[in-house]
Amino acid sequence: MDRYQPGGYNFLPPGVKNLLIINGLFFLATYVFAGTFKIDLTERMGLFYVGSEYFKPYQFITHLFMHGGMAHIFSNMFALWMFGSVIENRWGTQRFLIYYFVTGFGAAILHSLVTAGSIYYLQDAVETYISNPSIDTFRAFIDSHVSDPFLNAFNNVLNEWSANPNDSSIAKASISYVNELLELKKNIPTVGASGAVFGVLLAFGMMFPNTKIYLYFLFPIKAKYFVIAYGLFELFAGINNAAGDNVAHWAHLGGMIFGYFLIKHWNRNFTRFY
Repeated sequence: MDRYQPGGYNFLPPGVKNLLIINGLFFLATYVFAGTFKIDLTERMGLFYVGSEYFKPYQFITHLFMHGGMAHIFSNMFALWMFGSVIENRWGTQRFLIYYFVTGFGAAILHSLVTAGSIYYLQDAVETYISNPSIDTFRAFIDSHVSDPFLNAFNNVLNEWSANPNDSSIAKASISYVNELLELKKNIPTVGASGAVFGVLLAFGMMFPNTKIYLYFLFPIKAKYFVIAYGLFELFAGINNAAGDNVAHWAHLGGMIFGYFLIKHWNRNFTRFY
């Protein structure tokens, strides 16, 4: 396959432009549908855990067009334009869009696998607790599995139980709380184009490794070092899994991983395209 030879640099190539438009329309529709029709599009198009009652297979794609707020969509779309435009101009629209959706899908796959593992771990802990509910085992469950925004509610039950250790109704309430936590964790949607955008960032770092990126528009760093550092940070954050962290770090890594292997596959099977 011949290397793509654009007729000139396009400031806003068609693939990136259409992705920006579609994401903007979905973002606007989220608020219109919620306010006018009382329909939660996130509940239908966000990516849910495969065991959730809300999960649908098409969510592996539709979640890429949903965002959780203005800052979320702005940061993703700005990065998509800044890095994606350069790549699309070099590759062409068809190859760029194939890459974008493959990395977005790959990000969703890795994120779903990690989520399934964490849900399985939590479900096992819930079943273990229900088999032996006590103040001590409830405290241990909280320490291991409960973080904000649920922590205060669990601690209130624990404090009340500690003050009334013979009250069986509190023991029953604790069982309800751990079951409700499991159901809530199963039904948290993931939204955003970040996985695909991280794939695009990885491609930029591989294609233009020595190009300087200016962090906060002030601090220059070569693209290859920026991508490596960002990838290591996402790996650390994903493993650390800090309390209250609602960023899908494994989706970011999934986009980068799938992007890396797709580029290597293309380079191995076709004439070098960048």
